[in-house]
Amino acid sequence: MEETVGFIMSKVYVIADNITAPLGRTAAANFATVRQGHSGIRLHNDPLLSPAAFYAAMMAPGQLEEYGGSNLQEYTKFEQLLILSVQEALAQTNIDITDGRTAFIVSTTKGNIALLEQQPAQPPLAQMELFATAKKVAEYFHYHAAPLVVSNACISGLLAILTARRLIAAGRYDHAVVTGADVLTQFVLSGFQSFQAISPEPCRPFDAARKGVTLGEGAATVILSNRQALAPANAVMVNAGAVSNDANHISGPSRTGAELGMAMRQAMLNSGLTPADIGFVSAHGTATPYNDEMEAKALHLAGLQHTPVSSIKGYYGHTLGAAGLIEAIIGMHALRQQVIIPTLGFETLGVSLPVKVSSTLEQQPMQHYLKTVSGFGGCNAAMVFSKTA
Repeated sequence: MEETVGFIMSKVYVIADNITAPLGRTAAANFATVRQGHSGIRLHNDPLLSPAAFYAAMMAPGQLEEYGGSNLQEYTKFEQLLILSVQEALAQTNIDITDGRTAFIVSTTKGNIALLEQQPAQPPLAQMELFATAKKVAEYFHYHAAPLVVSNACISGLLAILTARRLIAAGRYDHAVVTGADVLTQFVLSGFQSFQAISPEPCRPFDAARKGVTLGEGAATVILSNRQALAPANAVMVNAGAVSNDANHISGPSRTGAELGMAMRQAMLNSGLTPADIGFVSAHGTATPYNDEMEAKALHLAGLQHTPVSSIKGYYGHTLGAAGLIEAIIGMHALRQQVIIPTLGFETLGVSLPVKVSSTLEQQPMQHYLKTVSGFGGCNAAMVFSKTA
């Protein structure tokens, strides 16, 4: 799935952003915490989620209420995360999202799946449907048009940004509110445990001693616009992106990295860039043996083996449908501040091909970065983000 030539010259700007997660209420607070090297991953003992202790990045008891969730008791935790994130992002701009020229897009993998665990009887189907939930959240902001839902495994967040960019570039909308969230539940945790994919320690992306993924929860929002006048100083522009599929296995990634590598090359090509122009790659970096190996091969196939690579899973865990958004926003702030965030937990390279995994905070001039994500079903996405000044 490629950008068309007509879309290449369209400029789409990030005019507001938010991250609502264990590390903070705003994107700025989250980035400051990450830059300081602090992680939201903790050891948890919660028999309602797992009979054994597990590491995860979860909202602390009462944290969501402190963020404003106490005023949203009629909404689920998942819905509260979305509302609080959108609310804070909208406060940064004065666009009217009810003007008919603004898209509202929600990304998630599991939505309100927690309702299955919280009620003795099966909840009404409407509460479980992703579109119904997205509509409920949108209507909180008096948005009565039909929202869009992007739910494509772990690429959902980045794919939602790419979808919004294409809709704006095609002239369908002038602005887009793109939000995403997922909540850590027994269903989610037990699913990854059944794959024996959960690490018994905080995850270590690309490291030789990595033992699997660490899960997390949170929400994030970006507001996009084709109007540069609405963009803040030193804004980030959403450049081209591409998606691909391995057609390999329902849960196992490609063994060659060819398909992710293709998406990465296409994203750069349609942005008018070469590998030499990319300041860093914000990798998916789940710390599972197969994912990290596949990404290393893809980086080589895309000509990015000498480009600094960073995974932030060691700070947030894997937040599923929110991961692409949270990690893209952290990358945007890193690009603006001209820093490369270290890969927390990484010490010794543990993939078969050499890649330049960042292990310390680096300062360097750069104009562009590339974000990659991959997910179950063999889906991959890559997207370029660029500084405007």
